[in-house]
Amino acid sequence: MCEPDHGTLFTPQRISDVENLVTSMKNGLCIQKCKPIDYKHLYELAAIEKIASAKIQLKIKKTEQISKNNKEQMLLKQHRQVWWQEHKRLSENREKAEAEVKIVLDEGSHKYDFFLDIRDLEQKLSKEWDAYQTNTVAPIWQLRENLKLWISEMQHYLSEDICLKYKFNPVDMLQQIEFVKKQQEEILEFLNLESLTVERELEAYKRKALVRSSEEKTKLFHEVPSALLSLEFPYPDLKNLIIKEYCKLANEYWSKLQEVDQQLKVIYRNIEWKEEDQWVFQTVINQYPSDLQRRRTLYLDALQRYLPHKSRHDLVIHERAWDHYNFLRNQHRVLILNWIQARKAFLLKAVMAVAEASAAQEEEVASANNKQKQQEICADLKAKVLQWRAQQEEAAKLEAAIAARRKEKEDEKERLRKEQEMIRRAQEKEKVKKYWAEKQLKWQEQEEKDLQRMKGLRKLMAKQAIKDRERVMFRQALLDKRFLEKKEQALQEAREEEEKEKCLEALRQKVSVVAKLDPARVVADTVASKARMGIGTKEEFVLQKPLFKLHTFSEEQIISDPRIRVELALREAGLHKTLYAKEILPKIPPLKLPRRDMESTAFKR
Repeated sequence: MCEPDHGTLFTPQRISDVENLVTSMKNGLCIQKCKPIDYKHLYELAAIEKIASAKIQLKIKKTEQISKNNKEQMLLKQHRQVWWQEHKRLSENREKAEAEVKIVLDEGSHKYDFFLDIRDLEQKLSKEWDAYQTNTVAPIWQLRENLKLWISEMQHYLSEDICLKYKFNPVDMLQQIEFVKKQQEEILEFLNLESLTVERELEAYKRKALVRSSEEKTKLFHEVPSALLSLEFPYPDLKNLIIKEYCKLANEYWSKLQEVDQQLKVIYRNIEWKEEDQWVFQTVINQYPSDLQRRRTLYLDALQRYLPHKSRHDLVIHERAWDHYNFLRNQHRVLILNWIQARKAFLLKAVMAVAEASAAQEEEVASANNKQKQQEICADLKAKVLQWRAQQEEAAKLEAAIAARRKEKEDEKERLRKEQEMIRRAQEKEKVKKYWAEKQLKWQEQEEKDLQRMKGLRKLMAKQAIKDRERVMFRQALLDKRFLEKKEQALQEAREEEEKEKCLEALRQKVSVVAKLDPARVVADTVASKARMGIGTKEEFVLQKPLFKLHTFSEEQIISDPRIRVELALREAGLHKTLYAKEILPKIPPLKLPRRDMESTAFKR
């Protein structure tokens, strides 16, 4: 760890001893003290922080791994659904095709002999398949069962420590495994050779089919239809004109088709993928229907799994090229269909034109003198042909414009999608900024309200403090007054008690009895005994004086309160629970208002 640069706090002299490093501290009295740095404690704190940071980082990585696994499981679940639907569709198509082939063979075997040859070939292939299973699959399963039995017996002997001679010789087992393995390698090699042979034959058939299709396509465009040549043209010029127009129209379509074919060849030539990778790419994309949600994400994920040697960038570039290739193929197919329709329309119009020309010729033969009319008819026919040519050219231009507009529409859709994505992100950023601005404004408003509330509370507390001080002063004066009164009352009571004692002492002195010697009184009846015996009894004394003093309100004082009188009157009338009674009773004042010091401010705001 490098030494810190203390600037101008230390002299330029180097400190060699690390033990003498000190740090300057100041206490409350601004007295400088020196305390040595505890590097060991600092190292321990740093180690604890590193361990805590490592634990947090481990938790974050674990959470990320769990999230990644959940996402992976969700993608695999969606892949399984798509794959199951594709498997179901292919199985249904296979069953349907096999059923159709069986129906065709059953129906054709009664009519044609070559269907019987196909059925014999089917039986031959079935027998070969059964022989393959018997010679290849059955030995493997038998060897598997023998190995399982041998392993189970070995485990049984080893678990019970039994030293016996095994039924199976390990050397024989290894030799049998090697023999089966060698046999399987030879069979696989033979199957690979047959597969290559079949693939070469299929490629040859494919090339022949392509050559035949290209020849048919060339013939379709460059050969004049026999239906057009077989027409009976009344005029040689009309025949040459119609054939020339047909060739011109065919050349226009052929040039467009050649241009599309050239673009397809360029795209196919620029694709540097292997045929196997290209087949996997097409198969995976075709598995996912176009109406599936998140279709592009799913098939790109599947392609990354099937083609791990291809990066996502390569897949996206190949996807764009493949989309362009499919677009051109669709355009190629549309051009061929349009040419077929235009060819049929041209033949119909040529037949109509020839029919009109024949009719005109017949009229010319019938009326040889009307040459001018025939010339007008020819001119009309030529005009119609020229008009039809113009219409065809216009239709061709419109088709080209439509194709260009479709391409522009696709590009515009892509551009709009990107712009919408950018706009959506900008809107989300604006929403976040607006949300935080509103949050900040609410915080400021709440802070202002709290400050206003605090000011009001402080004013109210100041007023209450003044009132409390007044009440304290009033109470203190009242307590002092009561204390003086109690003190004077105590002195007065002491003086009265003293005077009372003096009076009682004087009275006792006055009424003190000097008992005389009276022996007869000792044996005489007492007053109490006489009272018990009923001697000299008087009338019963009625106690009228109360036992103790009551310090409370009298009945007259309670009845004198107007609130009690109004409540009793309302109760007698049965109106004491009405809204009128509840409203009027709190408004009736008492006879004597309460004191100011007894007024409560707890519920006043």
